[in-house]
Amino acid sequence: MGFHEPKAALVIAHPGHELRVYHWLETTRPLVFVLTDGSGRSGISRLSSTTRLLDRVGARAGSIYGRITDADAYSALLERDFEKFTSLARELASQLRDREIELVAGDALEGYNPTHDVCRLIINTAVNLANKSGGRQIGNFDFPLTGAPDVADQNGCVKLQLDDEAFQRKMSAARGYAELDAEVDAAIRKNRLEAFKSECLRPVIATEAVDLNEKPYYERYGEEQVAAGHYSHVIRYREHFGPLVEAMAQIDREVARASCP
Repeated sequence: MGFHEPKAALVIAHPGHELRVYHWLETTRPLVFVLTDGSGRSGISRLSSTTRLLDRVGARAGSIYGRITDADAYSALLERDFEKFTSLARELASQLRDREIELVAGDALEGYNPTHDVCRLIINTAVNLANKSGGRQIGNFDFPLTGAPDVADQNGCVKLQLDDEAFQRKMSAARGYAELDAEVDAAIRKNRLEAFKSECLRPVIATEAVDLNEKPYYERYGEEQVAAGHYSHVIRYREHFGPLVEAMAQIDREVARASCP
């Protein structure tokens, strides 16, 4: 019997995050979902750069692909318009089930960017919903966006070690993503270049409570941006993200009640 390569999906908050797992992307060619267009404060989408990259490696775009802008995501959090996110979780669950996806990889919860963390929450909720309605278990994995890419091994970690040719392709893709020049330089300065020869997908237990032990970085950064006059409000964990966690949990409870005889 030959080796079975699981049908995989990649779910990321912003175009460009796929560069962190480029070798996994080119070898697995997953179905790719991108929540936002990556326009940020500039208002200029970078989705086309990700589209070209996916075309190059033979990966496919999913139904959610640059659906909202970063400004939309921030406004929805501030205004507690949680339907914008819960509807995405439901749609993603349907896609995972209908496409018979067996493994999902996506952004880690790091407290760095609220949209990254919303993406992780959407993934966890969608996997829970799909598992309950699909009659099988989908593997749920994350990867760091701000932490070291060569994270320590842990039970169930899917680790890829790139050879020189694969590493060259990865760095060429990163350097060819013009909108992320500054971010790529910053990541290389923060970590050893050799660290990017490793890619590790870490198992996530989607039913675990989402919480942060201290004020997340995005709150501190938001306070600085408000003080500088760039924004008028700060997205806060307790006031905005925490209630979204509860809204997602409510979906899970509703599905559980509906499935009871």
